[in-house]
Amino acid sequence: MSRVPVFSARDVEAAVSPERALEAVREAFVAYARGEWTMPPKVYVPAYPAGDFRAMPALGAGHASLKWVTSYPGNPAQGLPTVMGLVLLSDASNGTLRAVLDAGAVTSLRTGAAAVLAAETLGRPDAETAVVVGAGVNGVAAARTFLARGREVSLYDVDTDRASRSAAELGARVATREGALAADLLVTMTPGHEVLLPAGSLRPGQHVSLMGADGPGKAEIAVEELLRTRIFADDWEQASHNGELVHAVEAGLLRREQVTELGRVLLGDEAGRTSGKEITTFDSTGLAIQDLAIALAALDRAGERDLPTLEL
Repeated sequence: MSRVPVFSARDVEAAVSPERALEAVREAFVAYARGEWTMPPKVYVPAYPAGDFRAMPALGAGHASLKWVTSYPGNPAQGLPTVMGLVLLSDASNGTLRAVLDAGAVTSLRTGAAAVLAAETLGRPDAETAVVVGAGVNGVAAARTFLARGREVSLYDVDTDRASRSAAELGARVATREGALAADLLVTMTPGHEVLLPAGSLRPGQHVSLMGADGPGKAEIAVEELLRTRIFADDWEQASHNGELVHAVEAGLLRREQVTELGRVLLGDEAGRTSGKEITTFDSTGLAIQDLAIALAALDRAGERDLPTLEL
């Protein structure tokens, strides 16, 4: 009989700092770009209009993971999290279960990490202002990651009270909508049901990490505006079918050779930003390899915490 550690949301956050999450996600992108980690396609189980379920498997570093998770944007109005579920982490050599983790905490950590990693990699070296649009769980995670990296950050949300509360808790500032959309480094963490960035809204030199459009029918930027930018993505196959890019792809306006995957930039095989005037966008759909990276980082700290266990 084996004892499998169970990480609650609080345990995940205690085990994996924002700094460690960013480095773990960076390592995952590079390992995936090298072909050392693999990731079958994400499976969506629609339960629209309320939300959907997602199954996300990955294999790497001698382990396999599976995240079973929900996305129910209307849940906060009912006092429930938007994201709920579990991450299962197994030993790839014999199939034994190594850990069970709260999927919401894993998701927020890796989403915030990916947003900031892309901003640091693709933004201008002299970028001064950073703003996160959306003060929900993932937006707060991104803001916390910026702060952990030593960068001041502001929050904007259509719910001004939520933005103020979250900013006060973090020690961040509150931005206006106009100030947010003019930021050098902009992270959008909205539900993706309304276009935040219409045609002509971005200025030369900006970077935008587009994090909200992670499923069918969602968009944070108008197609015309997206096509004015240098486009990067977490994974072309996933982004072109379920991400921000799908609208341009389906219209025949965007091809594979026009999009650079972030992992190739981190690996040094592809160029990132090429000038101070270039506008860069990063389409994040959320990758299972990122979940695996956070689960492994948490497992490394399991012995330091008094965790409940499952007996199997």
